Amino acid sequence: MVQAEQYLLEVYRYIELNPVRASMVTDPAEYSWSSYQINALGKSSDLCTPHSEYLSLGKTEYDRLKSYRALFSHHVDDILLEEIRSNTNKGMAIGSDYFKQQMTTLTGRRLVPEKGGRPIGWRKAKNGS
Repeated sequence: MVQAEQYLLEVYRYIELNPVRASMVTDPAEYSWSSYQINALGKSSDLCTPHSEYLSLGKTEYDRLKSYRALFSHHVDDILLEEIRSNTNKGMAIGSDYFKQQMTTLTGRRLVPEKGGRPIGWRKAKNGS
């Protein structure tokens, strides 16, 4: 679950740069199994429907393709990269704290990692002290 307004395009970058990080290719355009060729190069596909965040990149297809390619011209922030990776691996939501809380309430599903360890005072409660 991804908060579209702030994180969606960053998640797209994360996904489409995975083959580059894994040294499978040197450029995301070389990997045929991602949506990069569709979103950045205009390849036709019946499998992908453009998200409104993608459509907001430009008024014309040319503008959107150019803007999308520009997203890949700068380094992905390491902290954001780790947040996306960690939350994806744990099945947690990606977004602001407010977004995560809203989605937890709406879905009834835990979308934020719980604090590790035992609750404070557990030993006293166990011993009856």
